[in-house]
Amino acid sequence: MAEVGEFTVANIAMDEDKKEEQKKANVDRSKLEADINGQKHLAGEGKYSEAVESLLSLEKQSRLAEDITSTKMCCKAILEVLYDAGDWQQLNEHILLLAKRRSQLKQAVQAFVRQAMDYVEKTPNEETKIYVEIERARLTRKLAQLKEREGNIAEAADVLQEVAVETFGAMAKTEKIAFILEQVRLCLDRKDYVRAQILAKKVSARAFKVVPGKQGEAAGEIGIEGTTIEAPTEDTPSLEELKLKYYQLLIRYHSHNNSYIDICRCYKAIYETDSIADDPEKWKPVLQKICWFVVLAATSSDQVTLLNGTAADKKLDGLPDYKELLQTFITQEVVYWDVLEKKHASEISQQQEVFDAEQGDQRQKDFKLRVVEHNVLVISKYYSRITTKRLATLLCLKEEEAEKHVSDMVVAAALYAKIDRPAGIVRFAKRQDPDELLNKWSNNLAKLLEVVERSCQQIQKESMVHKVPIGAS
Repeated sequence: MAEVGEFTVANIAMDEDKKEEQKKANVDRSKLEADINGQKHLAGEGKYSEAVESLLSLEKQSRLAEDITSTKMCCKAILEVLYDAGDWQQLNEHILLLAKRRSQLKQAVQAFVRQAMDYVEKTPNEETKIYVEIERARLTRKLAQLKEREGNIAEAADVLQEVAVETFGAMAKTEKIAFILEQVRLCLDRKDYVRAQILAKKVSARAFKVVPGKQGEAAGEIGIEGTTIEAPTEDTPSLEELKLKYYQLLIRYHSHNNSYIDICRCYKAIYETDSIADDPEKWKPVLQKICWFVVLAATSSDQVTLLNGTAADKKLDGLPDYKELLQTFITQEVVYWDVLEKKHASEISQQQEVFDAEQGDQRQKDFKLRVVEHNVLVISKYYSRITTKRLATLLCLKEEEAEKHVSDMVVAAALYAKIDRPAGIVRFAKRQDPDELLNKWSNNLAKLLEVVERSCQQIQKESMVHKVPIGAS
């Protein structure tokens, strides 16, 4: 058992309880309540200025006595009187006055600031500054919402960006993420894509993973700064809802740059979310978008991995057209654009979000480009060299267009090729050095002799086991 005077959490709590009991003895709560009710009655008769002066005197007595409960009661009464009187200017001034009074109690400040937050949406203007980090952040968010309703998107974004909630140790993780995502959304609405990317990087994908037993994130626990984490507001979405919103915002950002591989990754993360994966009505449209964007993405190692992984998904059995689409790009065969476009015309027309009016034409051009790139890669595996005329015939393009596509793929390091324009020949195979070629033949011969030797050993073994002499007829 801890000794008396030892610095422990239990002893601190006992000391606080004793202090609170002493304060109750110093302040007569029943008399205070009667005085407050009397001043409210006086304010109801139109003499609210006199009532506020008397309440300020009562607040001073409670504050100097360090009685938290009594101070809260007085502050609450002052705000209620001014709010009922409709004197918004005096209300704002007294909020600031109460916050700056000498030896003001922190708990009282938090209480009347939270009370004032309920008045924000009813106030005609908002000019007050409150220096309590979580309450100030919530008020700032409400102010941004009001400016957005007025159509001032730029002002709303600027106001919200002034608050760096990632440094608030006492704010709940879900509320932090919701606040940052709101900052990202407003930046996207005002088409400030650079700042939207910077803000989005403040949220890591790992933040949406629930780690069992991890401390310092739930309400009531101690945060990284040693402060108690407060419960989020009632309208704060759950962690899974925030995850979906996060990736939807990233999709908006990547769509601006037409970064198809990143869009595909975002839809993949949405597809793997529990609420989506368990509902066929939700995962089917998401899986369809994954198929389209992985096909639209430029050829790379990441794209090939996503393509093969998506094609192996058993849920694709319920979407045979999309499974066939992916197999078209996996199979090492030349694909004819006219045939492919006609076959998947209905799927293209149904995917309004992928081939929308704004970017639909560009994405259809990119789709055709991916077909051409696929065909060039297939041809490079079957031909070590080919004439540009034959290459253009296989690609259903003009010779100049075929040459341009090959050149672009070489520049992008997606293909090795050399073009002899005078001779009209494209060479896909690298010229081998004579020494390298001889070494390759030597290695192949060594492997062949090793196989022959192993075969002879097996024959000898079987001959001895079955006692059959070799060469016997």
